[in-house]
Amino acid sequence: MYTVKQLSDLAGVSIRTLHYYDEIGLLKPESVGANLYRHYGDESLLKLQQILFYRELGLSLEAIQEIITRPDFDVLTALESHRQALQVRRERLDRLIQTVDDTLLHLKGKKEMSKRQLFAGFTEEQQEQYAKEASERYDPETVKASNKKWKQYPPEKKQAILAEGNAIYEDLLAAMPKGPASSEAQAGIDAWRRHLEYFWVPNDQQLLGLVELYNTDPRFVANFKKIDPHLGAFMQAAVKIYAENGRGKKR
Repeated sequence: MYTVKQLSDLAGVSIRTLHYYDEIGLLKPESVGANLYRHYGDESLLKLQQILFYRELGLSLEAIQEIITRPDFDVLTALESHRQALQVRRERLDRLIQTVDDTLLHLKGKKEMSKRQLFAGFTEEQQEQYAKEASERYDPETVKASNKKWKQYPPEKKQAILAEGNAIYEDLLAAMPKGPASSEAQAGIDAWRRHLEYFWVPNDQQLLGLVELYNTDPRFVANFKKIDPHLGAFMQAAVKIYAENGRGKKR
C-alpha cells in the first residue's frame, strides 16, 4: 500500500491533486487509517495511470470519470486506445519537427523550401482546431457541428481541403505587395472565407475574430511567422475591408 505522499512521489502528481481526486470521487483511496491517512494499492496506481493518460489526451475530469466508471470499462482496451492516440500524436510532432528543421535550413540559406512546404507539418487535426477555436468564442454549438462535419469527410477529401487551404495562403502571399484592398487580396480573402465553410460557416464577426487570433494567439503568430511575418497583419487588414464591403454576407 502507498500513502498519499508515496503515490505523489511515484506518479509525479501533487498531494493536493490527489486529495482533489478523492473529493470528487475520481480516485478514492482503497483504505483510510484511524489517523485519516489515505492508502492506495496497485489498483489505484493503474487507475491513476488511466486518469493521467486521458488528461494528456485533453479530456476533462468529468469526461474521464464518466469513462472509467462505466461497467464495460476495460484497462487493456483503454491502453490500446491510448497507444494508438499517442502514436498519432508522435507522428504529428515528428512532422512538425521536420518542418521546423527544414525551415531553419531554409532561413539560413542551406535549403530551398517552397511556400507550400512551409505548411507540411500542419495536420488536419490542427487545421480543424484552429477553425473551431474562433467559432467557440461566439457559439459553442458551432464547434460541435464543425467537428461532426469534418469527421464525415473521407481521407482523400480531407487532404484535398488542406491542400486547397495551403494554396489560398500562397495566393494571399502573392497579393501582399498589391495591398489589402487590391482585387487579388480581396479575392484571396473570399476564397479563404469559402474554404472555412468546410469546417463551419463564419459570419463577418467570426472572420474578424479569427484574424485577430492570427495576430494575438502565440501559436498562430509563430506559425504565420514561418510563412511571412507580415501575413497575419495583412490578412487582418484585408478582412476588415472585406467585412466593411459586406462581402462576407454574400453566398
